[in-house]
Amino acid sequence: MRALDGEHELSSPKELRVGHVTAGAVVLDPCWRVLMVREDDRGPWLLPGGHLTDGDGALDEASLSRLTEATGLSPDRVESARTGSDTHALPLDLDVHGVPEDEGRGEPEHVHFGFLYLYRATAATVPARGGDSDALAWRPHTDVPSARLAAKISQTLAASRTAAQRV
Repeated sequence: MRALDGEHELSSPKELRVGHVTAGAVVLDPCWRVLMVREDDRGPWLLPGGHLTDGDGALDEASLSRLTEATGLSPDRVESARTGSDTHALPLDLDVHGVPEDEGRGEPEHVHFGFLYLYRATAATVPARGGDSDALAWRPHTDVPSARLAAKISQTLAASRTAAQRV
């Protein structure tokens, strides 16, 4: 709650007193795998996402921009998991995690408030390189960074399968 008090600019990546908002994407392919990125051969597989920029509008739009930047996957190759007639998607998850101090960048320890949005890819092909990441792969949804998020994806998949069986 400290982040909401005072004059914190939560949308600015320069807000390091408490932390700042980031936007990310959980992209499912037709085989229910998740698109993940990795910055180097030995690094962990992560969801595409990143800091907000001055040109960003709504958080779901920012998540699409970060998705394209990280993977090269264009927004026309995914569809948003919107609810009802909402104009903007609702986040699937809010991932709050600490970021350690980075002396090289002059950044103190701070927090990322990561809004994760769910998208479905229209094709299972891994996009050609062209994004900021060195490696891209479709991975089992259980490989996401947290068990809580994996459970939310499983619930979404179960609901989708139930809805498809009714049709």
